[in-house]
Order: sequence, then C-alpha cells, then structure tokens
Amino acid sequence: MMKKRHFTSLAFALITMLVSVTAMAQDTVLKPFVLGSISEGDLAAKINETKAALVGQGFTIVGEYTPYADTHVIIVTDDELKRIAAKNERGGYIAPQRVSVTSSGGKVQVAYANPIYLQYGYHIQDSLQPIADRLAKAVGRQQEFGAKGLTPKELGKYHYAFGMEYFDDTYHLADFGNYQKAVATVEKGLASNNQGIRKLYRIDIPGTQMTVFGVSMKAPEGGNTAMDDKFQMSEVDYKDLRQTAYLPYEVLVDGGSVEALHMRFRMALYFPDLKMMGDHSFMNLMRSPDAIHKALTIAVGGKWDESVF
Repeated sequence: MMKKRHFTSLAFALITMLVSVTAMAQDTVLKPFVLGSISEGDLAAKINETKAALVGQGFTIVGEYTPYADTHVIIVTDDELKRIAAKNERGGYIAPQRVSVTSSGGKVQVAYANPIYLQYGYHIQDSLQPIADRLAKAVGRQQEFGAKGLTPKELGKYHYAFGMEYFDDTYHLADFGNYQKAVATVEKGLASNNQGIRKLYRIDIPGTQMTVFGVSMKAPEGGNTAMDDKFQMSEVDYKDLRQTAYLPYEVLVDGGSVEALHMRFRMALYFPDLKMMGDHSFMNLMRSPDAIHKALTIAVGGKWDESVF
C-alpha cells in the first residue's frame, strides 16, 4: 500500500508540474522581432557575412532585396520549415523566414522576425524552437523587441480591434480552378510587374498544393503610393531598433485559390502597439489595405471590380 500511495503521489506531482509549466508557457510574453546584433562596419560586408552564417546553419537563401536605402532583407527556408508548413492550414506563410540588415545611426543592425511569435500568430501547431535556435546561432540573439509583447494565447486569437481582421480573414485574390493553372498564372502576372509587384522568391511546399511567393511592392510612376513598401515602413518603422524584417509581403497559392494575409491583420500583428490615430499611426495608412488588395489582385491575374471594392 505504501508503494502504491507513493506512486500515486509521484504521478500527481508530475501532473501538477506539467500543468504549471504549460501555464507558464501560456503566460510568456513574446515580441515580433529579434535583434541579432548591432555593430560598426560596412553594410555590404555585413550582408555577405549574414548570408554566409545563415547558409552555415543549414538554411537556403531563396531571395533577397533592398526595399529602400540602407536596408536589405534576406529570405531563407529549409526542409524542416517546409515540412511544418505542409502539416498546417495556411502553413505556407511560415515557410519563409526573414532576416534584415539595416544601417541606422551609424551602426548596422541584424534582426529577424521572431519564429516563436509567428508560430502562435499563424496558428502553427508544431514548435518552431529549433528554427529559432538555428537563427540565433547564425546571426545572434540579443533581445526580442518591437512591442510590449503578447502571450501565445493572445497571439492565437489576435486581431487589432473590434471589426478588424483575424489570421484567416485573408485577401481573396483569385480562383483558377486548379493548382497548376494558379501557379502558372501567378508566375506570368508577377513577371509583368505592371502593378509594381515584383516576384522575389517562390517556395513550393512538398506533398501539398501550396506555393508561397514573396513580393516587393513599389508603386509605379503615377501609381498609388499607399501600396509601396517604403511608404508603409516610413510610417511604422521609426524607432531606434529597426523592424525591416516585416518585409516582404507573401502571396499564397493553395489549390486553385490565391490569397494574401490582410494588411490590417499582418501589419497589426507585427506592430501591435501602433496607435490608431496621430503621428505614426494606422490612420495614416488607411488607404494602404485597399491599395495592396487591388495591386496584388491584378498582379496575380485576378479580376478587380471597382464597383465592388
């Protein structure tokens, strides 16, 4: 009897400990970006060093670009990210990981979007801790930054305010009937670049009918600057630690459908502390959600009806 009571007590203690650990994990505050390093030196040299370090940790560089002066964004993926993407609804959004190299205040900052933050924000059921660990080994991990922070539970049901979009309230860009036609049409549309939307990378998710495209957004001459990467970031990315790794935007082909995360969700997820009104606020970006929707729709070969939107 003593042994049985001892076993029962031990089991109860283990269960209690597990519940406590789970509760602590749910109370953990996560922030959208991770600062890898700040250093003196040349921007171009740091870009090359960062790329080499990422490859050294097993990542594949699928794209990179300079959205505006003194910035550079490197997009990576690997087999593990693709495997996780394949297991999750809309998982393609997690396949690309973004690392920024930004010159600011006479120093060069290397930062990246926080994989653990996105794990919960994008409703991913698998742990991205191994990915986070390898990014930290590649480019460093000094601190999380970019907001006061949100818990995993808050991220799992995140939207900025009443009436604004959640993770699954996406832009519906087009329907093409089947996956092959959808991918081919998106490729053709992005190649034209007549909307200022340029393809930066493509990641096919093995074993699925998901493909994610990364795109830059630069308003053409006479076009709507509200969809422009530089315009949007000039409003939100103004603090000492730069949040350039918000860029670039993604377009997801899922079967025959083409979609993108709604800007009012995506921007808010990465900048949850942004004010609604005043300087550096969502109010100053109020034209951007529709401008992005229109530009992406036309760029991927969808139909835009001004009378509807």
